[in-house]
Amino acid sequence: MNGPIDGLLSTLRLTDTGARTHEDIFTGPSQWMPLGRVFGGQVLAQSITAATHTVPDDRSIHSMHGYFLRPGDVQHPITFAVDRIHDGRSFSTRRTQAFQHGEPILSLIASFQTHDDGLEHQMEMPDDLPDPDGLPSTADVLGHLEHDVARYWSSERAFDVRHIPSPVYLKVDGERMPRQAVWMKAFGRLPDDPRQHRAALAYASDYSILEPVLRAHGIAWATPGLKVASLDHAMWWHRDARVDDWLLYTMESPSASGGRGLSLGRIYTRDGVLVASVAQEGMVRVPDPAAFD
Repeated sequence: MNGPIDGLLSTLRLTDTGARTHEDIFTGPSQWMPLGRVFGGQVLAQSITAATHTVPDDRSIHSMHGYFLRPGDVQHPITFAVDRIHDGRSFSTRRTQAFQHGEPILSLIASFQTHDDGLEHQMEMPDDLPDPDGLPSTADVLGHLEHDVARYWSSERAFDVRHIPSPVYLKVDGERMPRQAVWMKAFGRLPDDPRQHRAALAYASDYSILEPVLRAHGIAWATPGLKVASLDHAMWWHRDARVDDWLLYTMESPSASGGRGLSLGRIYTRDGVLVASVAQEGMVRVPDPAAFD
């Protein structure tokens, strides 16, 4: 373990603050972010980790649905309260509420399952996309800029993210289209616990999921007056995978309206195994929407 990945792993080491009162309450730190707001992927991963602490070791998360209620403050820790909604022979259901200053910032419900054999099929991975080795990293694109956000994205994020066809940080090159893909991989090795990799995958799934909404209208992250915020996030884990190996994240946006955009994503291993599916709706506002039609 080294570099930015240590920051991610430290946020996933939650303190059991409810042990004395026999309550499922945990506390975790907030990672520093240049704009002062907690990264949504962080609170998702921590909420999943809190819920995971309350289920048997032989049950892994297979789905979750969460709503972002308020922005989190990076200057303060987060408290996670877990409700044990149901435990069956194969499935367990948990609800996690994340709190700061006594108010909920995320509400999430997750389902866990024991290993089971059954039918098998998957959507195939696109076979016409370039490998990550020939694509520029975020550091290649933003590393020369003297700006807090650029510096954080280029050298302090826990994952290496490489865009196909190109990044939308500063400008949008090429055709305006509501789809894209990224290769992503953690900077450094994680422990071998598959449940920790599933939590870390939820963390990384929030990096770029709304970018197809921006790309469709030629809007870069650097567009003056742009405001983007995640509203909800759903994820389904199909198979185990390591986040410290390259993963392909394909994304598309079927619709944007009412100041909101919806994106859907699929995550594959480098050899084509479908690992997870993702859906997120976000607030996307620009000062003059007509200028981007």
